[in-house]
Amino acid sequence: MSLALAEAEKAFEKGEMPVGCVIVSNGLVVAKAHNLTETLNDVTAHAEMQAFTSASEYLGSKYLTDCILYVTLEPCIMCLGASYWTHIHKIVYGASDKKYKNNIDKTQIIHPKTQWMGGVLEKECGQLLSNFFEGKR
Repeated sequence: MSLALAEAEKAFEKGEMPVGCVIVSNGLVVAKAHNLTETLNDVTAHAEMQAFTSASEYLGSKYLTDCILYVTLEPCIMCLGASYWTHIHKIVYGASDKKYKNNIDKTQIIHPKTQWMGGVLEKECGQLLSNFFEGKR
């Protein structure tokens, strides 16, 4: 998660919402990414989406069944939907997304074999997001 946090800091420095992630396969980092929605003028350019593409290219497969996604913020519904199609093994996130919390059970969106876990470096991930939004006010 510390590598994902470093990616989030890169996004922060660019004025992007500071979300970063890494994808690990068998102990090897196969993708690093951060939000690029402002840079690319693309609302779908979330860190996870960038990482899924990069990991798939690196591994030569659209399926990430042996991979773990570490992301600093709980994934949105779009990114969870994409994770379904990758068949990713596990999603680990830092801070919970309190702003867009809803009544949808996100575990019903991810692939049935995907494991789900949150709260890793939650304080650090959340603080970076808080700092970003305080700077916007």
